[in-house]
Formats: sequence, structure tokens, C-alpha cells
Amino acid sequence: MELKIKYFNEKLEKLKYIDGKSDWIDLRAAEDVVLKAGEFKLIPLGIAIALPKGYEAHVVPRSSTFKNFGILQANSCGIIDESYCGDNDQWMMPVYAVRDTEIHFNDRICQFRIFEHQKAFSFTEVSRLEGEDRGGFGSTGIS
Repeated sequence: MELKIKYFNEKLEKLKYIDGKSDWIDLRAAEDVVLKAGEFKLIPLGIAIALPKGYEAHVVPRSSTFKNFGILQANSCGIIDESYCGDNDQWMMPVYAVRDTEIHFNDRICQFRIFEHQKAFSFTEVSRLEGEDRGGFGSTGIS
């Protein structure tokens, strides 16, 4: 599959798909950002991608993002569908800072993966489910 991508800054490191290591692709901050604890910002990621019909991208923080920068992705997981494909539809990461932080141009702050849209299904209401009970939400413990 081939994707059309527009870079908003020629100095932004190009996207790389690292076959065999992970099927997630790192995204980078497209500008320097200084945040104080409690501040919110949409951080530009410097790209726009025309996704194929029937596909969406899931954008999430990297595992080291909170440790390195003290930011949380404000919407937990960003979903970008194929309709967000215009010339000015730059991808962003909405973040909330829990401590004072600096993020520099080209720092890897999040990652994405492309998924097919979920197939359509219907719901059938029942009064009882037949599966074995696991004990409810949070019942698997901590270790």
C-alpha cells in the first residue's frame, strides 16, 4: 500500500517504517514547544497523509513520552479517518503538561498505525450472557 504524504517543513525528519521491529511509525514535533504545568497545546506533527478509503490512523503517545516530556495526550487516542486529507489538514497531538517541559523540533513524541475501519455489525439484546464470569472489571489483580 502506498500513502501520499505532505511535509509542512522540509527539515522535519521523514517518516520511516521499520520492518520487523514494529508496525507503529514515530511522529515528531514540528516546532519547539515550551509548556508550563497545567497548559494545553495542539502540537503540530508536520505532516498530512491521504489515507486510503476504508482506513483510519490511530495516533498515541510513545511509551517514553510521559517520562521524557511530562505530557499526556489530551484525547488519549487520536483517530484520523480518510476524510481528513486536505492540503492543510496537518496532523496534531493535543497535549496537557503535568510539569514544566520543553519539546524540541524533531523530538519523537507520538506514533501511529493504520487500521481498516471496523466492519458493520448488529446488536441482539439478551437477558443473560453464557460466558464464564471473570469477576468484573479490575478483577485480574496487580501482579
